[in-house]
Amino acid sequence: MNPIHPAEVPQKKVIAPEGAKPVPFRGGGFKTRKFGYVGPLVFIVIIAIWEFGSQSGIISPIALPAPSEAFGAIQDLFRTGQIWTHLQASLYRLSVGWFFGSMLGVTVGLAIGLFSVARAGLSPIVSALFPIPKIALLPLFIVWFGIGEGSKVATILFGTFFPTVIATYGGVDNVDRNLIRMGQSFGLSWLSIVRKIIIPGALPAILSGFRISASIAIVLLVAAEMIGAQYGIGAYILMAGAIFATDQLIAGVAMLSILGLTIGWLIGKAEQYFLNWRT
Repeated sequence: MNPIHPAEVPQKKVIAPEGAKPVPFRGGGFKTRKFGYVGPLVFIVIIAIWEFGSQSGIISPIALPAPSEAFGAIQDLFRTGQIWTHLQASLYRLSVGWFFGSMLGVTVGLAIGLFSVARAGLSPIVSALFPIPKIALLPLFIVWFGIGEGSKVATILFGTFFPTVIATYGGVDNVDRNLIRMGQSFGLSWLSIVRKIIIPGALPAILSGFRISASIAIVLLVAAEMIGAQYGIGAYILMAGAIFATDQLIAGVAMLSILGLTIGWLIGKAEQYFLNWRT
């Protein structure tokens, strides 16, 4: 007996009753809607309220300078060319420390997630060292690597390593085991299962870990540059605070905010590229 193709089955036409309303599609899967103008609008409103409060005297210029004064300090940095000196020093330390810390964290996190021996040996060490404030170890890094770039990069690397490890092996643990069993039933090799099932399944958690580690890296960057650094955003903020130049201090904080927004935007683009299968 030949099977009947579904297309060959006669379809019964359904006639909607008179006055019936169409049912909206409910399978969106909590898909987010983009409102690109909301973020800049909120930012502009906050800056406008801040400027109005400063100009009207509600906000003391000694306690918090007006945004226009901070913008003037940024213009001075551009005019003297000092902004590129500070940015170059900070970006070098941040990029080197965060990159190697994240890559090492992903490697160790995958090892903990995939191998029981690595989990038994490394997981307790990660749990014991993760709560330690990394900036407290900066004097020790200075002894090991000197007062130069090595100690600052090591502080950022050490600080970004642990959240990346935890995010990575947590993502591996959350991969649907039914997908792994399905791959095994189809005869996929262990390496193929890791490459085609486990890593793509853990990638959302890994990229979220990158967001967290990047924020931690910026915090550690500022702290490290405040100790023994001549150039860098952290050194600029420290100098501004020492001479009580609050407009320059706010300008330095604004540069850090722009740096954080830029890194977050880049990671968001990476999520759109690597996680397009979720849409």
